[in-house]
Amino acid sequence: MFGVATEAALRAFQHSRGLRETGACDETTWSALVEASWKLGDRHLYLRRPNLRGDDVADLQVRLGRLGFDCGWVDGIFGPSTSAAVAEFQRNVGLSSDGVVGHETFRALQRLAMRSQTGQLVNAVRQALRFDRAVPNPRLVVGHEGNLAALARALARTLRDRGARVVTADDGSSRVNASVANRFDAQLYVGLATESDASWIGYYETHGFASPGGRRLAETLVRSLTPEVETSARGMRLPILRETQMPAVVIELGPTGRLPDRHPSVTSRIADGIVEWCGAPGAEPST
Repeated sequence: MFGVATEAALRAFQHSRGLRETGACDETTWSALVEASWKLGDRHLYLRRPNLRGDDVADLQVRLGRLGFDCGWVDGIFGPSTSAAVAEFQRNVGLSSDGVVGHETFRALQRLAMRSQTGQLVNAVRQALRFDRAVPNPRLVVGHEGNLAALARALARTLRDRGARVVTADDGSSRVNASVANRFDAQLYVGLATESDASWIGYYETHGFASPGGRRLAETLVRSLTPEVETSARGMRLPILRETQMPAVVIELGPTGRLPDRHPSVTSRIADGIVEWCGAPGAEPST
């Protein structure tokens, strides 16, 4: 029976995976449970549609990244970038470069594992270098979850007034919003939500990898919003953060009822933080 103990275990799992701690086994949580069941070496990994997803793919991406092969995001999704990195690794170790992680490729990764247990991932270094200078007239996507369309549009208008090129993603679906941001080749995604009792700002983080640009933006926004909303930065694996291919944050503002009278000031403070980040996205936050 789904009782108190099961709910507590599910909340603990959601916490460990950087998901919303609802205690309900929704679609996102079920997908995470399935992905957590795969360990590297359990199955062959290769490029297919739909892409293979799982902890085994994330482990592969971390191992390749520490060896200097760029898979892009460590997102646990076996896409074209991961396939290309596997093929390049295979060429370097004298295997057939078919992009398939079978037994021989897995054994080659195991042999090299002791040399690459620590150190930065090449994809994290490249993202940090990409945003080590100001981003003038940035391309942004502003999305939202729940009843926040008015706040999202107000934020988009404020950012346009400050020189940004902004698209508003109104679908409310993480997958659709991520697709909009990726097609727009956005330099930044900002999502607004009121799905939790607490306020926080989430950026993408998984085992062995954290988005440098997303983390710094979250920390900048915390400082900008704190006089208005008490909040903190959290490394998370929400679908929208995982599937956007650029620095991204989700700003959780708490229950909607707390917001109406503060829309203008909240909008202004979020815009201030984004503009500050665009001026020096690679800089460590000031104190």
